[in-house]
Amino acid sequence: MTRLIDLASVCKSKNAGPFDLTIDVIFSSRALFDRVAATGILNAALFATLYKVRESDVLFTPYPAANAFKATLPRLHPAGSIDDRDVYGAQQHAPILYVDIPD
Repeated sequence: MTRLIDLASVCKSKNAGPFDLTIDVIFSSRALFDRVAATGILNAALFATLYKVRESDVLFTPYPAANAFKATLPRLHPAGSIDDRDVYGAQQHAPILYVDIPD
């Protein structure tokens, strides 16, 4: 097993408006992207579990042309609300970093 953090070139999160968050996972080569895609590990169900939202609320999109996956999901607290600890959504990618990808 290899952790996603050790395979991805970029893993970042950001706001997709005040109520949604987007997470991008980008690989340096098509071979790495294909390797991860073939496992089926990265999917809407995984993001739903890690971020405690309904799977039906996760828009998960593979982008083979960019060697990337993108997930857009609802924020648990709207950006800038009293309960929000990350107004830009820039620190929300951490849970996905430690997902194990089979070798």
